[in-house]
Amino acid sequence: MKKTAAFLTLGCKVNTYETEAIRGMFEAAGYKIVDFKELADVYVVNTCTVTNIADRKSRQMLHQAKKRNPAAIIVAVGCYVQAAEEELLNDSSVDLVVGNNKKSEIVKLVESYISQQDTNYMVVDIDRENEYENLSVISTMEKTRAFIKIQDGCNRFCSYCIIPYVRGRVRSRDEEDILIEVRRLKELGYKEFVLTGIHLSSYGLDRLENSDDLYKQLPLARLIKLIGQIPGIERIRLGSLEPRIITETFVEEISKVKQFCPHFHLSLQSGSNTVLKRMNRKYTAEEYEEKVELLRKYFDNPAFTTDIIVGFPGETEEEFNETVEFVNRIGFSDIHVFKYSKRAGTKAAKMENQIPEDIKQRRSNELMTVVEKLSKNYKAMFLGKMDEVLIEEEVIIEKRKYQIGHNKRYLKIAIASEENLTNQIIKVEIQKELTKDILLSSILTEN
Repeated sequence: MKKTAAFLTLGCKVNTYETEAIRGMFEAAGYKIVDFKELADVYVVNTCTVTNIADRKSRQMLHQAKKRNPAAIIVAVGCYVQAAEEELLNDSSVDLVVGNNKKSEIVKLVESYISQQDTNYMVVDIDRENEYENLSVISTMEKTRAFIKIQDGCNRFCSYCIIPYVRGRVRSRDEEDILIEVRRLKELGYKEFVLTGIHLSSYGLDRLENSDDLYKQLPLARLIKLIGQIPGIERIRLGSLEPRIITETFVEEISKVKQFCPHFHLSLQSGSNTVLKRMNRKYTAEEYEEKVELLRKYFDNPAFTTDIIVGFPGETEEEFNETVEFVNRIGFSDIHVFKYSKRAGTKAAKMENQIPEDIKQRRSNELMTVVEKLSKNYKAMFLGKMDEVLIEEEVIIEKRKYQIGHNKRYLKIAIASEENLTNQIIKVEIQKELTKDILLSSILTEN
């Protein structure tokens, strides 16, 4: 009887990619893959440590797995492992501890542990790692969209962020290795490819010999163009970008790639220059706005999404209002709003003037009201317009079946249809709002 393995991913899209790669390694080793809620011989939890809440969730899921099957091998892997190695080694619910840059060895480590030939941990000093860990995805649980990890690590050291300490310095994946994976997944039918990484804007910069004015050397733009040359690729999308990468040359180059999706998740965090400085961000609000205008010069009505932290230590009402004014001026299509959460080990956790929780909650609520208005305004620009939707799933809304997917600008669009259209790109006319988050469309007859 085959041994069984179950997987759970916490955190970012990079973790999702890595879990898919790990799942493929276990399948190749002869394991039967089962749902995390089922009984399994091995449970792998790919952990997250971006906030204290993420730490707690990681512990809860590890303990939940051990409770489900006390005889199973419970494997903690990833970022929380790097941050809390000793704690996990002393946790009776955890059998095997595997840090970042050792995920490619996880099956071998599990088999060694089963045969009692090895220790119960493999955690490296991530700060000393200079090589990208080669992981590869054979297939994904997604039906239409494939995430492609192209780099790891971050050199930015924002004052609120623990990630550089648990992911290490920037390490880029070999270009040809990326292209091989994209070609393989394209042959399996995937139409959209999302390039992702811990600090995507730094892709390739660690491999350049000349470090002067690195962002002008455009390794990310080159990669996008190469992927666009692969026959059958329908869409190329990017994960989160830092404003510094948005130069005239970069934008001009990617605008030539017809498959490129004009949806930019452009990292902001605050619209106040004084808060940005305390965060150790490397740009001002004015520079950010210049980048937005540059993108609008080359792309028709691009979508801008971002993340904003409210209640950062020392944030005054005036600074918060600067953020609200800035957000309105930019006209984002969506914003992820986070209340600042202390993260042990970061500079911000030691800063004076920590903001009370009730003030953070009020500011979050106020900003979310603005976000809802901006999102509605952006969607309204598409009413009555023709567009293309990559269908991803069937859903039932108020007893009616809809085919739902996204356009290139990452707006969610529905078609009322009994026919399963999953993984097809459909030409539509957008009619009206179906729900707060979904636009309703009709199929154009030339489909």
